[in-house]
Amino acid sequence: MLKIYRQSNKKIPGKTVLLQRKTCLLMKVTIVSAARPNFMKIAPLCRAIDAAREAGKNISYRVIYTGPQNDSCLEASLFSDLSMKSPDAYLGVSGYNHSQITADVMQAFEKELDQHPANIVLVVDDTTASMSCAIVAKKRGLKVAHLIAGTRSFDMNMPREVNRTIVDAISDYLFAASMAANRNLNQEGMIPDYIHRVGNILIDTIRYNRHRLIQPMWFNALGLRNGNYLLLTLNRRDLLEKKHTLCALLQTLLEKAGNIPIVAPLHPYVEKVIKSLNLTAPYLHILPPQSYLHFGYLINQAKGIITDSGNIAEEATFLDVPCITLNTYAEHPETWRIGTNELVGEDSYKLSCYLEKLLQGDWKHATLPERWDGRTAERIVQILLEGEA
Repeated sequence: MLKIYRQSNKKIPGKTVLLQRKTCLLMKVTIVSAARPNFMKIAPLCRAIDAAREAGKNISYRVIYTGPQNDSCLEASLFSDLSMKSPDAYLGVSGYNHSQITADVMQAFEKELDQHPANIVLVVDDTTASMSCAIVAKKRGLKVAHLIAGTRSFDMNMPREVNRTIVDAISDYLFAASMAANRNLNQEGMIPDYIHRVGNILIDTIRYNRHRLIQPMWFNALGLRNGNYLLLTLNRRDLLEKKHTLCALLQTLLEKAGNIPIVAPLHPYVEKVIKSLNLTAPYLHILPPQSYLHFGYLINQAKGIITDSGNIAEEATFLDVPCITLNTYAEHPETWRIGTNELVGEDSYKLSCYLEKLLQGDWKHATLPERWDGRTAERIVQILLEGEA
C-alpha cells in the first residue's frame, strides 16, 4: 500500500519536536480475466477483497474482461451464479491469432490503465491476453501478480507454456496452488520472497457453490438418473483437428458405455466437428454449454467424467468423482497423484482400460490435496495487503 508522510510541529516547553503522521492511500488492484474459466477463480478473490474493505482495509479492485461484452461464452447467469459483479470494463478483443491478440490487448489495456490507474495488476492462468496485460503492467512500473503460477507442461511448443513462463518471469507475486508449482518456480530461479503457496482458488469456488448447484430442467426429460450417466467435455483445438484420433477415442467411449447415457455440453464448433464424424450414437446427448450451477450439478452427480479440461479434473477430485483426462499432463498433478483423475492422452486402448474400471466401480477415491480448504482467496488478499504495507 502506498504511504505518504505529512509533517506537523508539536510544541513542547523548551523544544519543538517534528512528528510524522502516516496516511495510507488506497491500494487499487486491476484483475484481468481473459477467458470464461478465469471468472471461477476471480469470484472468490472479489469476495475476499470486499470482506477486507468491510473490515476497514484500504483496497479496491476493478475486473477487466479482455473479450467483448457480447461474448457468447458469457451467459447471462454467469455472474449471478458466481455471486460476483459483472466486469467493470471490456477490452473487446477476440480471435485466434496470437500476435494480433497480443497487439490488440496491449493497446486496449494501455488505455484502460490510463483512465483507471492501478498499483497492482493481477492476471489469471496462461492465456495470450493474460500475458499481454502482464507485460503492459510491468512496463508501466506496476506490480504484477500471477494467479495459478508455476504450472508447467514442459513443452515450449505449446503457446500456453510460453505465456505462463513469461508471466511468471515478470511477476512480483507468484501465487502457486501446490508444492509442485512451488518447486517449478524455485527450479527456474524465481525470487523466493515472490513465491507464495496459497492453495487452489478454484476449490474456493466449488466449496462456496456446492450446495447451490441446480439440476437442469432437461435432466429428467432425457431419462437421466444421478450417478448413472457419463459427462463428456471437449475443448482442445489441437485434439479436435486430429479427426482420426478423435473418432477412435469417441468410438471407444461409445462402445464401452453401451446404453449408459453420455451427456456432452459442447460449444458449437466442437459439436460441428463431432457431427462430421458420422458416429452412430443413440445414447450420446449433445447439448449447448450449460450455466455454471447447472454444469456443476452435472459434474457432482456423474458416474464418471471424460474431459480434456484441467479445471474439471480439479473439481472432480474435490467432489470425489472418477475422471479420465484426454491429455498426457495435468497442470495440477495432484489430481492424478492423490485425486480421482487418470491421464490417458490420446490413446484409445488406455481409454478403454480405464473406462472398464470406471464402469465396474473399481476406481480410486480422492485424498484432498493440501490447502484445498476454500481459503486461498483470503490468503492472497492478506499477502497483497502485507506486501504493500
